[in-house]
Amino acid sequence: MNHYIEMKHRQQKEVEAFPMAFAFGQKQFEEAMRKLGLDPAETDRVCSLFGAGDIFRKEDVPAYLEMSSRHRDELRQAIAADKTGDGFIFEMFDRELEDHEFSYTGDVTDTLSALGISPQELNANPALRHGLEKACKSQIIQP
Repeated sequence: MNHYIEMKHRQQKEVEAFPMAFAFGQKQFEEAMRKLGLDPAETDRVCSLFGAGDIFRKEDVPAYLEMSSRHRDELRQAIAADKTGDGFIFEMFDRELEDHEFSYTGDVTDTLSALGISPQELNANPALRHGLEKACKSQIIQP
């Protein structure tokens, strides 16, 4: 199986298990507060990290940030371990190019952005460049 997809699925399960909720109206907000084990009036005990309807208990924010940092570190370590770009890096780019519709757009910008890889980082790393080039070729639809 694709090691990148395995990593993303494992990380997604951890995010889904994290105590956070979403609300886009008063009724949903009250339900979200109860889901977090709080009374809806305890608004001073919650915050939003993304400003998109997300609700976290303030006390859980450090754990969420630590989890996010671990996920980024795991990705960076897997990239660094692939010295040629033919393994994890290729799998990563192949999946993200597909998810960002490279075969239609021919543009890698959204893929690089989603992975947190700058153009400078890409150009400085031969394995990243090779993996991206190989993945781009694999995404091109052959007649």
